[in-house]
Amino acid sequence: MNNFAEKQIFEKADNWAKNNKKIVLATVIQTWGSSPLGIGSRMIINEDGNFLGSVSGGCVESKVIEECISLIKNKKNCKKIEFKVSNENAWDVGLACGGDILIYIEEITK
Repeated sequence: MNNFAEKQIFEKADNWAKNNKKIVLATVIQTWGSSPLGIGSRMIINEDGNFLGSVSGGCVESKVIEECISLIKNKKNCKKIEFKVSNENAWDVGLACGGDILIYIEEITK
């Protein structure tokens, strides 16, 4: 991720925090095989489902957003989410290209 994109993500997170929104940061921490984005790719998601940045593409990001909102609702601090091509739902979440991806999600607090 380039510095400009990362700066935009954290500026948006700061803006949401100032407006008392709950925020989760999603970061790609491991990949194997073919994956759309590499380790260190980031995305922020707020409690309303608004997001900025990217950790993968398509259906994977939709599932990451769902997991982030669930993290907030269930008052958890962090979680790892793994998407594997070998999962029976690989086609559903967009990993039919032959890769695995591990994403760490954590709530950002003031």
